[in-house]
Amino acid sequence: MTPDTQRFSVNGIALRVAALIPESVSIMKLFDSHCHLDDPVFAPDLDAVLDRFSTAGGAGLMIAGIDEKSCRAAVRLAETRDFCWAAVGVHPHHASECTEESLEALIRLAAHPKVRAWGEIGLDFNRMYSPIADQEKWLERQIEAAGALELPIIFHERDSGGRFLELLRAHADSGLKGVVHCFSGNRRELEAYLELGLCIGVTGIVTLQERGAGLRELIPAIPETRLLAETDAPWLTPSPERNRFRRNEPAFVSSVVLRLAALMDRDPDQLAQTLFDNARRLFQFSHGR
Repeated sequence: MTPDTQRFSVNGIALRVAALIPESVSIMKLFDSHCHLDDPVFAPDLDAVLDRFSTAGGAGLMIAGIDEKSCRAAVRLAETRDFCWAAVGVHPHHASECTEESLEALIRLAAHPKVRAWGEIGLDFNRMYSPIADQEKWLERQIEAAGALELPIIFHERDSGGRFLELLRAHADSGLKGVVHCFSGNRRELEAYLELGLCIGVTGIVTLQERGAGLRELIPAIPETRLLAETDAPWLTPSPERNRFRRNEPAFVSSVVLRLAALMDRDPDQLAQTLFDNARRLFQFSHGR
């Protein structure tokens, strides 16, 4: 999740999105490894959003929670479609609201069969919605909880100045597994995450001409088996969709996969299958489309 809380117009989107999905994309097996479909912006047309994802080749998606309320909503949404899964956790923006009681509630919720990950959790020192001490405390407590439950973790990091990596390394011996969501770091950070055994989640940033330039240079250094494609919907709309829509949605993960395939000199269909297999291996879901 990005800290940008802007809302997006959905008027007429159902009639226009299909025109942006190339016919060739429909055969790709897509997995969106990170989205926030519980966001109110999807309330008017959520069924249509999910139908468009399925039409675009959608085979699975992960709805990430950010606090107890959104986690419960994510699980309820995941129950509505066989290709939807949920992650539970407290985002660093909400760390100051976290308590032992709320953590225990999430641990109980994680027993739901639709929950296949813990997250989105981490450190965010950019806007400082929660004090550093709270962020660090609940990051470590949640890493411990996820480890006890043997769930992979969806990590968030922004402007932590190396502190995030310090905390991850402190837990490296506990069998850390998961994905660094919306990776936009440097080569040193990428190599450190890979050394820790983590997967790398890439969003629509990779498609943006200026903002994605540094990320595109690093894509060939990511092993195919450690790569995931994600939207972070409703934020971070990729190109070319962002030219017409402010709201991102899971169907647009196709543009992320197409750009990754071009950067890695891979056949898009084959890469999409690899990314789906990576998601299945990490999140341990038993079925998908």
